[in-house]
Parts: sequence; C-alpha cells; structure tokens
Amino acid sequence: MRIVALVPGGIGDQILFFPTLDSLKQTYPNAEIDVVVEPRAKSAYRVSKSVSDTIVFDFKDRNSLADWANLLGILRDRYYDIAIALGQRWQVGLLLWLTGIPARVGYATSAGKVFLTHPAPLKPDQYAAHMYHDLLQGLGSNSPCSDLAISIPKQDLEWAEAEQKRLGIAESGYVLIHGGSSQLAQAKGIDKIYPVQSWAKIVQDFRQKQPDLPMVVVQGPEDKELVLALVGACPGLKPVMPPDIGKLAAMIAGANLMLCTDSAPMHLAVALKVYTVALFGPTDPAKLLPPSDKFLGIKSSTGKMADISPQQVLEPIWGG
Repeated sequence: MRIVALVPGGIGDQILFFPTLDSLKQTYPNAEIDVVVEPRAKSAYRVSKSVSDTIVFDFKDRNSLADWANLLGILRDRYYDIAIALGQRWQVGLLLWLTGIPARVGYATSAGKVFLTHPAPLKPDQYAAHMYHDLLQGLGSNSPCSDLAISIPKQDLEWAEAEQKRLGIAESGYVLIHGGSSQLAQAKGIDKIYPVQSWAKIVQDFRQKQPDLPMVVVQGPEDKELVLALVGACPGLKPVMPPDIGKLAAMIAGANLMLCTDSAPMHLAVALKVYTVALFGPTDPAKLLPPSDKFLGIKSSTGKMADISPQQVLEPIWGG
C-alpha cells in the first residue's frame, strides 16, 4: 500500500501533523507513506518516524499549469492507494481527482470537497494536532490522537553532546531560549518576536535566582541580529547554532526548561516533553499547545508580543 499526504505550511505545521502520520503507520504498518510539502518545511522530516519520502511543491507560490501538471505526473506515477489533503483549496481537490487515487480524504468544508471520496469533519476550535488527526475519521478511524513524538538521528544526538561539552553545560543542565523570528510571519504582519530588552530582563532574573544554571540561546538562520543583540545585553549568555532541525531537537531534549515564542522549536519541545513556557501575540495558545502542566502559553492581552511583561513570564516559573 502507498499513501500520500499533502501538507502545506511550515515546519510547525508538519510537526503538528506527525501524530496523524504515526496513526496511519500504525493502522497500515506495511504502507509506504510520502508527503508533499513546501520547500521551507522539508527539513521537518529529518525527525519523522513514519515518512518514507518527501515531494517538494510550493503550495503558496503562483504555480503555473505546468507546475500542477508536473506534480500530477509524480503522483500518478507512484500509484497511491490513499491521498490525504490537509489544505482546503479547490485546486488540490481537483489535482487528487485527476490522479485517480481511489481514496481521497480531506475536510468536508474544503472548496474541493466535491472531488473527495472520504470527507472528514473540520473542528477548528481545538488543538491543531487533534484537528489534523480528525482527517482519519474520513477513513473510518476514531482512534485518539497520540502525543507529538519525533525521532532524533543518532548523529544529531552526538552533535548535541559535543556542543554541550563545548559550552560547559553537559553536567549542569540549562535553560534554552528561542527568541522568535520568521521571515514569512513578518511578511504577513504576524507578531512572533519578543523584544530583546524583555528577554534580557528575564535572563537577569534567572541569574539572580539560579546563578549556577546556564542559559543558552538558539540562533537560527533568521534571527542572527536578535541573538547578537541579546548576547550583547547579557554577557555570558551562551549562543548555539544547530545546523538542522535534528540537532536543534537534540539541544532542546537536553534542556531543563524551554522559553520561546510560538514557533517550530516550541512544537519540538512539546514532542520531547520538555517543560516549556511559550509566548503568544495574536494567536490562541489552546490551538497550538496541548493541555498539560508541562506546557504553558502566555498570551498578550493586546495581541502584541512586546506587551507581555517579563514579570508575566517569570511569575509562573517561580511560583508566583
């Protein structure tokens, strides 16, 4: 059996879809499961347990008929038995109908629902991973959604161990900070960056209360300026630059506490069951964090990240 899932969105969306892919693998253990994802999200599957192959297609680009035809050819050539579409554009429904894939699953409210053979309910007012997992109801499955889970490659764990020794934090544990940055979010006007001066106050408070607990900040490809400014404001703060998502996950796995914004690293921390305090601007934490004492979402009352005070972050950490 061969299954393909079309999953638009970024790395965070892919990680939230992992439980659905894992359930498919449990239901069809001998199946090969492929995904069609945007170029920016392909790297997420370095830590997936259930996917055989990734096909790259930029759903958000202004795709020509030739682009759609190329994807159609790829899907037809692989003779899939089941297709699952997370997106709701009519073009995706038409594409799946043209492939001739026998079982075509998607949301019953999608613009392309007429092309589906197995519609599923859309319940957006819940944790996103659960909403995605509801797609499997289209296949007659009512199994509960499992927790987020990832598989970190051995070489990435070894890289993190070496990095922890280099930073002098291998024995002590550490607090890990991800300050928040996304070029796409910024382009859309979505506020996901917490100000450097506020992060600095949080770091200073930790140093006063837990002077022996190292603090590490993640520097990714999009947040170099933020990290440089934060390290400049907090001498002794240790920057780390994981070159890929597997090594980032391995660094998160070793942390005592994750402090972050609404981001892909937040979802990795959830999958790794690391205590997490995440900051949210305009988005609802209940849709992006599962209910758990380990994961706390702090939402700005104004929708602006800058309006979350450092004290709001620190109070639940130190017990109010």
